[in-house]
Amino acid sequence: MFARLLAILGLFAALAGAPPMAAAQDSLTVFAAASLKNALDDTNTAFSKATGVKVVASYAASSALVKQIEQGAPADVFISADLRWMDYAAEHRLIKPGSRVNLLGNRLVLIAATDSKLDHVAIGQGFDIAGLAGVGRIAVADVKAVPAGTYAKAALETLGAWAAAEPKLAMAENVRATLAFVARGETPIGIVYETDAKIEPKVKIVGVFPDSSYPPVTYPVAATAVTTNPAVARYLNFLRTPAAKAIFEKYGFSFLIRPVS
Repeated sequence: MFARLLAILGLFAALAGAPPMAAAQDSLTVFAAASLKNALDDTNTAFSKATGVKVVASYAASSALVKQIEQGAPADVFISADLRWMDYAAEHRLIKPGSRVNLLGNRLVLIAATDSKLDHVAIGQGFDIAGLAGVGRIAVADVKAVPAGTYAKAALETLGAWAAAEPKLAMAENVRATLAFVARGETPIGIVYETDAKIEPKVKIVGVFPDSSYPPVTYPVAATAVTTNPAVARYLNFLRTPAAKAIFEKYGFSFLIRPVS
């Protein structure tokens, strides 16, 4: 009898120390492009305040994130900085196709340190970005894989500046690392998204790349194929609300869809 009582007490102790069954449904994990960090952090805070659901966000280059998802990383939502990597996710059945939507837009800009003499650079055909860099290098995200880098390469090719610029490139693992190169003075100029430049006080925008020189910067979002988290639908819907729109636009993103209540 005494042994049975001890067993029952042990069971109660174990249950008391165990996390609630609902806890797993009170959070969700989002894998998002590095350039979204500040805006999405604020959006996630607003979502959590409204719903009580905690959002755990992981930021990196879209290419790196989709590879992690492919290898089994436990993400519920994926937000890419371009269509190519979301297409890759769709082709490899890593997302729920019906959940995909093109949410945000952005622009490419040329940046320099705030104390740089460079300013009001006209960017057009024949743009001599190599000459602007002088003896220094040009910070850019990896042009082979990272969306910010592929957009930058496309723009430079369109403007006839790629051949001269390529040998001077200082490539980074994502756009925030690119931003840091210029902010720390490691390179005199760099190519980033407009939204990145706006959140870093140590850099300034000195030129804007023509929209016609590169494909539209588009951020698609989708639920991952493996997620069963019921909070995902609420989260994806929240990203489309006027409240989320206001946050994203505050940071300089364009909102590509009609807001829903």
